[in-house]
Amino acid sequence: MSRGLVDYDRLIDVVELEAERLAASVAGQRPERQVPACPGLNLGETARHVGSTYRMVSTWLREGRQPLVWQQDPGRGQPLEEYVRAGVPALVRALRVRDPDDFCETWWPAERTAAFWARRLAHESTVHRMDVQSAAGLPIDPVDDDVAEDGVDEVLTLWLGHRLDVLGVRGTRPGAVAVRAGERTWVAVAGPEPATARLVPPGGEAVADGRVGGTPMQVYRWLWGRIPDRELPPASGDHDAIAQLWALLRLATK
Repeated sequence: MSRGLVDYDRLIDVVELEAERLAASVAGQRPERQVPACPGLNLGETARHVGSTYRMVSTWLREGRQPLVWQQDPGRGQPLEEYVRAGVPALVRALRVRDPDDFCETWWPAERTAAFWARRLAHESTVHRMDVQSAAGLPIDPVDDDVAEDGVDEVLTLWLGHRLDVLGVRGTRPGAVAVRAGERTWVAVAGPEPATARLVPPGGEAVADGRVGGTPMQVYRWLWGRIPDRELPPASGDHDAIAQLWALLRLATK
């Protein structure tokens, strides 16, 4: 289980900040504009999905179980950006009245706490804010290093390490990849056995077949499939192991 690298209250602040950035980037834009890195995904659907997710999680926290009914679309005449904004206050209140270790049902059996939802919504908001800005042709606001590093940890431990198991997907050959983001390094292992990832302790050795890295924001975006390999510094070692990790993450985060 990974409890994350960023303080609980900071993650809730990130949800508020990124939700507002996303909403502001939606205003005045054509909803059919495509997200360049995600064929078939457009600006309007991205914003609607995030607004719906805010309401789903708010209801989940309030009711203590996965909801069956919540507002999944804007109201009649409601601008898309206001639909996003209107879903934030209830979500933030529901998180702030809880301590990070308070029990909450989630979709990850290893982490049933409020901390899971603060982290998940922080990265949901951040990644899709970048999607909306990209679709709108706007500059991509930077992601703070600590948030990006936490996002790298989440995608490797939660999505690669859990979602592939749920999907029943495995790699075809054993391969360990050292993923460096800023001053932190993870080793992700994929192959015929269940995929795993671990954060290397400071001063520890990252034994791996291939190595890939860059700034925290670059690696964060790369792991989520938002930028191609060529936007990272050159990788080294076993490029097939790196390609396998990339392909498995595309399935895990789909």
